Amino acid sequence: MYDITIVGAGPAGSTLAKLLGSKYKILVIEKRNLEYYSKGNNREKCCGGLLAPDAQYMIAKMGLGIPKDILVDPQLFAVRTIDLNNNIERYYQRFYFNMDREKFDRWLVSQIPKEVDLRFNSVFKSFTPIDNGYEIRFSHNKQEYVERTKVLIGADGGNSLIRGQAFSNHLFPKNYISIQEWYETKSEMPYFTAIFDKNITDFYSWIIPKNGYILLGGAFDIGKEANEKFQLLKMKLQKREFQFGKRIKREGAFIYRPTSLKALLHGKDNIALVGEAAGSISPSSAEGFSYALKSALYLAQSLESGIDGFLNRYKNKLRKLKANILLKNLKSPAMYNTFLRRLAMKSGIQSIKVEN
Repeated sequence: MYDITIVGAGPAGSTLAKLLGSKYKILVIEKRNLEYYSKGNNREKCCGGLLAPDAQYMIAKMGLGIPKDILVDPQLFAVRTIDLNNNIERYYQRFYFNMDREKFDRWLVSQIPKEVDLRFNSVFKSFTPIDNGYEIRFSHNKQEYVERTKVLIGADGGNSLIRGQAFSNHLFPKNYISIQEWYETKSEMPYFTAIFDKNITDFYSWIIPKNGYILLGGAFDIGKEANEKFQLLKMKLQKREFQFGKRIKREGAFIYRPTSLKALLHGKDNIALVGEAAGSISPSSAEGFSYALKSALYLAQSLESGIDGFLNRYKNKLRKLKANILLKNLKSPAMYNTFLRRLAMKSGIQSIKVEN
C-alpha cells in the first residue's frame, strides 16, 4: 500500500511529490509523458506560459532557479490592454517570464526524488474506499491497474475527476473552456495583450508572442457557442490590424474561476485537493502557478508531522490563500465591470506611454 497517491504531475502535484518524496511511499499518476519530450506524441497543456511575480517568489522560496532553456523569446515588460466595449487602449508595465510550459512541467518533475513511483501516460479512472485508505484504478497502454493508498491527492486541475467524485455535493467554481491557437508570425510584438469584451466573455482573452509564433486564446462559457465566440474575437482583432498567419495547432482546457470562497475545498476523509482542483486560482487573471505551488507547500507542511490530523492542519494553512482570493474577487469589478473599467483606464493611473 502506498502512503500517498497524487493524481496529476503539473506544478501542484510535482511540487508536492518533490517536498514529500523522501518522507513517504508515494505514487504519482499523470496522463502526459513528462519524463521526456516526444514531438507529436505528447499531450500538451493549454496554457499561455507566463510566470507571474508571485510564482517567481515561490520558485525562489523553494530554493530553485529556472534553467535558461525553459525561457523563450521574447522576454517582455508591457501588457497592451484593449477594452473593446469602451474602445480604449492602455499599456501597463508587468514582469512575467515568458516560458515553454511543457519544459517547465518536465523540469519540475525532474526535481522529484527517485524514491517516488511515477506513472506517465496513465489515466486515473476511479477510487473506492477500503479499510485504512482507498483502492484506485488507472489505465496505461489500454491495460487497467489497481493500487491501494492511505491518502489520495487530487492535483488534476480544472474539471478535476477526484473533486467530481468525492465532492459532488459541494459548490464548484465557475467553469470555463479555454481555447488557444498558435499562429506563425514574422512580425515583432513587443508586448503581451489582454482583451476585454463582454460580448465575447465575462472573463478575458489574450495574445502572447512566443518563439516566432503568436498565441491567441480566451476563456469562454462552456457550450456550443464557445468556438463562435473565439472566431468573433479573432475577427474583431483582425479589424484592429492584428495579423494571424498559418495556424499551427489548437488547444483547449477547462479553467476554474472561484467567485465564492465556498468553492475552495481542502479535502475530507484523507482525500486532499491542491492547486486548481481545490479552486486555488486567481479569479481575476486565471493565474494558477503561484496558487499551485503555495497549496502544494501548505499540504506538504501539513503532512510533515504525519498523516493523522493533516487535513485540519492543511485547512488552517489555506486561510492565507482564501484571503488572497477574496482580495482578487474584490478587485475583479474594476477589471470586468464595463463602467468601472472605463473609469480606471481613462484615468491612465499606472499606465505607461509607449513611444513608437
